[in-house]
Amino acid sequence: MKFSKIIKKVLLVLALFLTYVLIGIFISYARHPKITEETKKNADIDRFYEPAKSPERAVVVEKNGDALLQRIRLIKNAEKEIVLSTFAFHSDNSGKIVIGALREAADRGVKVKVLTDGFESWVAMEFNPYFHALSSHKNIEVKLYNRANPLKPWTLMGRMHDKYLVADRKTYMLGGRNTYDYFLGDFPGHKNYDRDVFVHCENPTSESSVEELLRYFERVWELNICSDFHEKEKLAEKKSVQEAAQEADKCYKAYFAENEAGICDRDYTKNTFETEKIALISNPIHTGAKEPTAWYEMGEVMKRASERVKIHTPYIICNDAMYNTWKEIAEAVPDFAVMTNSVTNNGNAFGASDYEKHKKEILDTGIDIWEYEGGISYHGKSVLVDDDISMVGSFNMDMRSAYLDTELMLVIRSKEINRQLETNLEEYEKDSRQALTNGEYNNPHNVEPVPMGKTMKRRIFLIGKLLNWARFLF
Repeated sequence: MKFSKIIKKVLLVLALFLTYVLIGIFISYARHPKITEETKKNADIDRFYEPAKSPERAVVVEKNGDALLQRIRLIKNAEKEIVLSTFAFHSDNSGKIVIGALREAADRGVKVKVLTDGFESWVAMEFNPYFHALSSHKNIEVKLYNRANPLKPWTLMGRMHDKYLVADRKTYMLGGRNTYDYFLGDFPGHKNYDRDVFVHCENPTSESSVEELLRYFERVWELNICSDFHEKEKLAEKKSVQEAAQEADKCYKAYFAENEAGICDRDYTKNTFETEKIALISNPIHTGAKEPTAWYEMGEVMKRASERVKIHTPYIICNDAMYNTWKEIAEAVPDFAVMTNSVTNNGNAFGASDYEKHKKEILDTGIDIWEYEGGISYHGKSVLVDDDISMVGSFNMDMRSAYLDTELMLVIRSKEINRQLETNLEEYEKDSRQALTNGEYNNPHNVEPVPMGKTMKRRIFLIGKLLNWARFLF
């Protein structure tokens, strides 16, 4: 009886604590700030159409194998400085290779800064000797953005969703890929499709996108909510850390031996295109509910289209304000289409459930919706505007990206990049069906829909019934 009472008290305390956390989250994040007139006035949309003072070259990186290769190439060829900002960083196959490459660069005297999200790091990094082997190196600094603290639930949902790597203040990659096997390399097991943009500027100026990105990084890095991740060099003396360091170095050396020619290639003009202008769109960087500045600026660029807007996004989870933006674009632009994962092809059960529940509202905006049925979850975030503007980055078409997370999108003015991106997007569209307002489908490519398994069906049902109130957090 005494033991039973103890269990009941523990459960009561846990229930009260969970209630406290949920109330804190709801009060802080359920209300979505509106775009203010001051923000509209200060938004310089014309900057995307101005000529660049220092031209930058770029290319879309579509394949997961190429994405890992180009990251290691930038790290290996760096001579002074490396900046890596990533939402999630795991110590799997590709993660060990990246850790080994960063350590090798640091051994050469390159200064390395790594910034990761403080919520994701709980599981993947906190007690992991591979990341202790990284952070304990004298030339490597690792910080966490907003280390998760359940005692402060009013800050808990402010996450850093940025993904980019910069080498020597000249060359960078930016996109939607996290740093682990789902997104990088050709390793067996689960994977997602995504994309990056590789950008090089031989003679950057203060107005170059690479400098704009580095200024953004420094603003985030210097926030008082960013804290050091186990930076003590004595960690390197632990046996488990030494073994992890040796394993990461070994994985990197093996990968380098297999890909030496591509990694050591320093010609960044080859296989890239000169662009007319590249600029950055970003969200506020604080941890509270955010004014949707990135959503607003992307919408304003899309409204300027004269012929077409095409969006690719893994998820669509919108509120009325976001639906209204899409209605305005649909009314202004002759051809407005969005491709997203079908309910059954979606790797995110929350996104799948919400899409199934709100599909009619999405279609009522007047856009054409295409559902991807490729069998592997699609994670790319891209926009085509007419034949000369491309947007690529980390922004999902959902409320989390609009109001909660830090997000980055590159706006690239280049007919060549637009054409390359369009070709890549069309390959996915061959495995998609158009959803119609009457519940049926237009299926010009004779695509077989992915069947829904029992587990997925149960998840979607439970999420729809129990968690629809929290859709702004998905």
